[in-house]
Amino acid sequence: MSEIKCIGVLTSGGDAPGMNAAIRAVTRAAIANEITVKGIYRGYRGLVFDEIEDFKTQNVSNIIQRGGTILKTARCEQFKTPEGMQEAYNTIRKHGIDALVVIGGDGSLTGARCLAQKYNLPIVGLPGTIDNDLFGTDTTIGYDTALNTIIECVDKIRDTASSHERLFFIEVMGRDAGFLALNGAIASGAEAAIVPEISLQKDQLAEMIEHGFRKSKNSSIVLVAESDVTGGAMGVADRVKKSYPQFDVRVSILGHLQRGGAPSAQDRILATRMGVAAIEALLEDQRNVMTGIQNDKIVFVPFAKAIKKNKPLDPDLLDILNAVSK
Repeated sequence: MSEIKCIGVLTSGGDAPGMNAAIRAVTRAAIANEITVKGIYRGYRGLVFDEIEDFKTQNVSNIIQRGGTILKTARCEQFKTPEGMQEAYNTIRKHGIDALVVIGGDGSLTGARCLAQKYNLPIVGLPGTIDNDLFGTDTTIGYDTALNTIIECVDKIRDTASSHERLFFIEVMGRDAGFLALNGAIASGAEAAIVPEISLQKDQLAEMIEHGFRKSKNSSIVLVAESDVTGGAMGVADRVKKSYPQFDVRVSILGHLQRGGAPSAQDRILATRMGVAAIEALLEDQRNVMTGIQNDKIVFVPFAKAIKKNKPLDPDLLDILNAVSK
């Protein structure tokens, strides 16, 4: 049986809607199992600089509906140094923390894995990222809300695109993964998606213009993932302006709009299930794992797999988008 009496919980990396729901679930599930909870502010920075507070039930009251994270998040270069990591571990020992729950994306779980390996510390991760790019889980906390935000924005942009007969390139987040761009395009009725998983060739762009925009449409919307591979919306638009000067091209970059807002019902439920599962995992002496969801069942994925393996984009979704955008 687990000897864990006190856990620390932190959020790290980019904020994602649903992180507060996860903090709430972790805190209350721990307290229900007579485990003391410490809230760690500003991610790993809070460990290095000792920004820690006792968390009770009331600390997480009335937060399930709030976007962002009440624990804040920050980058911490010091944590990446041996001295900084040692300082973080000293803080953990000082507060009597037996295990950590880390809510964040790829970088956050990489930090968790390093800390766990170096000091033999039990850590469970929760996938909190709007990019949906962690291997081993069908979806991540915040992804559904971000997708709904994108759809709402695209719907509004389409009104002006149609009115002015314009070609709009809309940039969405997803530096290394095109899940938001591809599924956002399908859900919003966009004509195409340009994603980093598929290298963009000029003839593909030409085909999109010729068969999509020029032949049958008086306006078009294309979602572009922000990426060095795609060149982002500005890069793609510049190419179109040079090759097809007759088109009225516009760019809209959604940026941090996608991170904000109240989490959707799906994200609240997902975060709550994962938060409770994280405490159950620690009580069962599991460590160095990420909670995931596969076919609507909670699973536990080793950090090594979640971080190192690339989550594949479903090629069938590209075919679906192509079929319905003609």
